[in-house]
This record gives sequence, C-alpha cells and structure tokens, in this order.
Amino acid sequence: MTSSGPQMLAVRHQAEKAAALFPAMLLEAERIAQSVSAGLHGRRRAGPGETFWQHRPYVFGDPVSSIDWRQSARASGRLYVRQNEWEAAAAAYLWRDPSHSLDYASAKDWPTKRRRADILLTALTILLSQAGERIGLLGEERRPFQGRTAPERFLEALHIDQFDDRQGAPPLASTPAGARVVMASDFYTAPEGVERAVAALAGSGAKGVLLQICDPAEEDFPFEGRVEFRDLESADRLVFGETGSLAGAYKEKFAAHRDALETIAHKNGWSFLAHRTDRPPQTALLALFTALADLRLWKA
Repeated sequence: MTSSGPQMLAVRHQAEKAAALFPAMLLEAERIAQSVSAGLHGRRRAGPGETFWQHRPYVFGDPVSSIDWRQSARASGRLYVRQNEWEAAAAAYLWRDPSHSLDYASAKDWPTKRRRADILLTALTILLSQAGERIGLLGEERRPFQGRTAPERFLEALHIDQFDDRQGAPPLASTPAGARVVMASDFYTAPEGVERAVAALAGSGAKGVLLQICDPAEEDFPFEGRVEFRDLESADRLVFGETGSLAGAYKEKFAAHRDALETIAHKNGWSFLAHRTDRPPQTALLALFTALADLRLWKA
C-alpha cells in the first residue's frame, strides 16, 4: 500500500459517514417543512403578479396606475388599489457557519448547533422551492438551485462533513438587488465582522435575517464547581474552580452580544431571530419563512 493509502481510507470513511447521514437529514428536513407548510397553506403575498388578491384603500405614494377605478366608483369618495399575488420567482441566498463552533451539544438528547442549522436551512429550501423560488449559497459563484431537486443539491453543497475555522465570520459578499439572505450561526465572533458583512449586502439592496442558533447551556450557564471549558476551534482549555460565581457576569456579556447582533440587523433593515436547540425546529422554521416572506414585500 502506498503512503497515500491511509489517507485514501480516511477520506473514504468520512465520505461513507457523510453519505449515511445525508438521507436522514434530508428526511428530517422534509418532515419539518411539511408540518410548517400545512400551516402556511393559503398564505398569499402582495406583489407584481397577475392573479387578483384583494382591494385596499389608496394611500399617498401608491402609483396612480394601481388604482382600480371601477371598484373606486362603487365607493363613496374613496379610491381603492388592486393588489395581486406575488408570482415572480425570487432568490434567497443562505449561509451556514462552517467552523467547529457550531459542532456542540451540551446534552445527548439535543442536536448539535450545526445539525440544527443544516436541518433548518434545508427545510427552508424545501418551502422556498415549493414556492417556485431559487436558492443560492452566499459567497459562492455557482448558480442558484431551483425546482424539486433544490433541497437535495443544497444539502449536498453544504458539505456537512467538512469544517473551516477560518470562515467563522459571515463572508463579505454581494447579491442581486432584491435578494433575501439568511445567515445561520451562533455568531460567537466580533460584531464588527458581522456588521461589515450585513452592511455590504444591505448596500447591494439585499434584505435578510440573522439566525442565531444556541445550545441551552450557552444561554442558561448551568455550570457549578470545577469545570474545564474547551475552545472548539483552537482546542485551548480553561479551568475554573468556582464556575457558579461567573454566571452573572457571563449572562450579562451574552445578553450584550445578542443586543449588538439585533442592533446590526435592525440598523440595516434586517430581522434577527434566536433559536435554542432544545426548542422545536418547526417554530424556528415558521418564524424564518415568515420573516423572509415579509421582507420580500419591502422595497430595496
């Protein structure tokens, strides 16, 4: 066997492990998406389609061409605007933190943050593809996915078995005007890096959502006594003898960091969502899809 033999066996083992996990993750994402889709059935959004949706009163700033004169003639001294359903395909660009920071679960009954992120984003692609929309990977040159195979191709492109600790902060990227963006991470990085990435996208006309995924222990800090903490990205270790005495200061820092992320999102016209891995994924998916649907109605 050549010197490259052990490396080839290691790669094959990793590939087989990922291949075995792939269908299970896709099935889980489909199940979650179907449960949310049932609750969304019949939801409609105003936009530049051709199918009539509803009339609403005219407000200052509406184009005169949108006035339905026949409906307005039936009213006494009021103008009405005709609204149609949104039918044009849009594009959503998704990003999941590829670093080891997400590869954490404090209890065996809960998924790692990375698995929950992958499941949520894949389920989101199922809902978006059902709506006829395109899904791209933020920061990559490949064309957006579309159609029935989009979720499977998206999950495959995530490389669920690979990590890159150099890319823990959101990428500086641009998207076509009017696109929507989802960034999924724990965002345990300097807020300045997050702000630069969001500001660059907002400057190109994109609206989006920051989805912070956390483990319950990261919010609640339930530790007591002597505890050793290990950095998942650097393997550095830190030991505290009386960990419980740190809880107050830790929670203040955690809340301040989350407030900074919310401020970054709102300042740029984005949304911020926080999700714990001990909570149902359907709740997060519904909030995420609803936020994207509402953002689509905004003018870039």
